[in-house]
Amino acid sequence: MQPAAASPVRPAPVPQELKALIEQALDDDQADNVVVIDLAGKTSIADYMIVASGRNTRHIASMAEKLRERLRVAGIGGVEIEGQPQCDWVLIDAGDVIVHLFRPEVRTFYNIEKMWGLDLPRAEPQRLMA
Repeated sequence: MQPAAASPVRPAPVPQELKALIEQALDDDQADNVVVIDLAGKTSIADYMIVASGRNTRHIASMAEKLRERLRVAGIGGVEIEGQPQCDWVLIDAGDVIVHLFRPEVRTFYNIEKMWGLDLPRAEPQRLMA
C-alpha cells in the first residue's frame, strides 16, 4: 500500500501578483473607478490598497464573494471580509493587498484616497445594464 500523495502546496503569490489577480477580478466584475495605492514605505499593514466602486449593494456583495473565491482557488486562505450585511463599504483583507469596495456616494463621503495623498477619481458615466 502506497502512502496517499500529498496535495501540492502553492507558494503564496508575491504582492505584485496578488495585486494583478485582484485587479483582473475587479475588471472582470465591472468594478468602477479602480484605484491602486502603493503603500510600500508608507505603512506596514499591506503593500497595496485597491479602492473601487460598485453600482449598488448587490454588485458590491457579488464582487466581494467572487473575489474571495478567486483568492481561495489561487491558494490564498484566511481572506477576511467586513461590511457585507450592508454592502455600502466592504473591506477585503487579502494580506499584502487590502481592497475597499464602495457605493459611489459612500466613497465620495469617506474619500479614503485623499488620506493617502491621492485625489478621488472622476466619476465615469454610468454603464447601461443589459
